[in-house]
Amino acid sequence: MHLLLNKLVQQVEFTGNIEQNIQRFLTANHCPHTADHSRSVGAEAGRVARIYGADPERAELAGWLHDISAVFPNEERIEAARQLGIDILPEEEQFPMIIHQKLSKVMARDIFGVQDAEVLDAVGCHTTLRADASQLDLVLFVADKIAWDQQGTPPYIEELHHNLAISLEHAAFAYIQYLWERKDTLKVIHPWLADAYKQLHVQLNAE
Repeated sequence: MHLLLNKLVQQVEFTGNIEQNIQRFLTANHCPHTADHSRSVGAEAGRVARIYGADPERAELAGWLHDISAVFPNEERIEAARQLGIDILPEEEQFPMIIHQKLSKVMARDIFGVQDAEVLDAVGCHTTLRADASQLDLVLFVADKIAWDQQGTPPYIEELHHNLAISLEHAAFAYIQYLWERKDTLKVIHPWLADAYKQLHVQLNAE
C-alpha cells in the first residue's frame, strides 16, 4: 500500500465486514458525515439495483465506497492523485472536487481490497458518469443524486424520480439535463459528463 494511504489506516482496527471497515475508516479520519452519506447511498443503490435487476450487494458496496476519498481535503486532492499515479484532467486540476471519484476508486482497491472491476469503475465515475456506462455505473450515479449530501430537497429530484420509473438511462439523463441547462454556472464541464450527456441525448431521442 502506498505510504500516503498507509497513514490513513494506522488508527483503524479493521474487521471482516467491509461496510463496518468503511464506517470506521471515515470516522477515524474525521468524516462522520461522509460515513452517514455513504450508508444512505449504499442503501439507495441497493434499492435501485433491485428495481432494475442489478446485483444489490455490489451496488450497496459501490455506494459505501464512493466517497471514501473525502478524507483528503479539497486542497490536497490533486497532489494525492499525483502521488497515487492517477491521470489528472485539466478540468480536475481546475476544480479538484471532481477528482475525488478517481481517488475513491484507487482507495477502494488498495485500502479495502476490492477487486471487482465493475464496482471500482462505478465508484470511479459516480460524480460525472461516462459514455458507455454500465448498469452498475448508472445505478450508483442515480443513487448518489437521490441520497445527496446537502441540506434540503434536491431541486431536480421530482424529475429524476419520474424518469427512474422509465429507465436508469432516463433517470441519469434527467440529472445531467438539469446540470446542462445551467452549464454556464458550473465551474467546469467534465469531459466524461459531456460524453455521457451527448450519448444519452442521442440514445433517448432515438427511442
